[in-house]
Amino acid sequence: MSTNIFEKLHGEGIISNESLQKIKAAEHNKNISVYWELKTLLYLGVLLFSTGLGIVIYKNIDTIGHQFVLAFIALVSAFCFYYCYKNKLPFSTKKVEAPNAYFDYILLLGCLTFISFIGYIQFQYHVFGDRYGLVTFIPMLVLFFCAYYFDHLGILSLAITNLAAWAGIAVIPTKILKENNFDNPVVIITGLLLGAVLIVFAAVTKRRKLKPHFEFTYTNFGIHLTFISCLAAMFYFEHIYLVWMLALIAISYFFYRKAFAEKSFYYLLILTLYFYIGLSYVVIRLLFFNSVGEAGIYAACMYFIASGAGLIFFLVHMNKKIKSL
Repeated sequence: MSTNIFEKLHGEGIISNESLQKIKAAEHNKNISVYWELKTLLYLGVLLFSTGLGIVIYKNIDTIGHQFVLAFIALVSAFCFYYCYKNKLPFSTKKVEAPNAYFDYILLLGCLTFISFIGYIQFQYHVFGDRYGLVTFIPMLVLFFCAYYFDHLGILSLAITNLAAWAGIAVIPTKILKENNFDNPVVIITGLLLGAVLIVFAAVTKRRKLKPHFEFTYTNFGIHLTFISCLAAMFYFEHIYLVWMLALIAISYFFYRKAFAEKSFYYLLILTLYFYIGLSYVVIRLLFFNSVGEAGIYAACMYFIASGAGLIFFLVHMNKKIKSL
């Protein structure tokens, strides 16, 4: 709050000198919000605890013992879930606020330690054998349940990430997984389909009003996954890259309409950047269709200079247009 107006009123004799001094003192000693700083520190604390726990276990596994480590992780996870269950507010299909300042972080710690527990027993004891899908499928179910039951956007993000991991593992052969070679068209198509499923589910979530505030998280994952998969398909299936360019145009148009419908510059920015990558790929392919010549290099340089300037102008213009709606 500025004190200029009060000084002007004081100069005109409307308020007294004592009142002006009280206003200045109140302005000088006003409270400053540290809400986001505390949230950041708490999230960082949970992540550091989880990371530190893993490092301690890794360096002292021979002296601690596997059974003790598993028991400790299980107890931490169970305690966190028990605390959240006892302190949660009644379930609702709408947004439910956390009952206290520590609830979200304890829940996050419980979910992270649960994931560590599942991964640990698989790595050490091969409980699931070669069925790697179960290692991600079981945590995925737990994470989705916790996200909806306790209303936690962070856990929802973890659940969607697990869903993507499970979908990728489920469709590729075990040999590819063991060799860490994911240069496979099936993975690309799976990513494209999963992105589309997330976008559709986001729309259903919003329309059915089943945790409608989850809609953005689903859409955010869906838009990136869809665009990245489409670009990957364009690069991988080189002989039909123009077909995938048409698909990229269709996806971009869909999110262009969505950006204006929801007055979201974020969606517009994302689709513009991904579309620019795809368009640039096509332009470069056409410029160097026969061979890499000197004229083609100059033309490519001119294209990036002109298109870069045009991209900035377009985004600035669209931002003003969205704000004017």
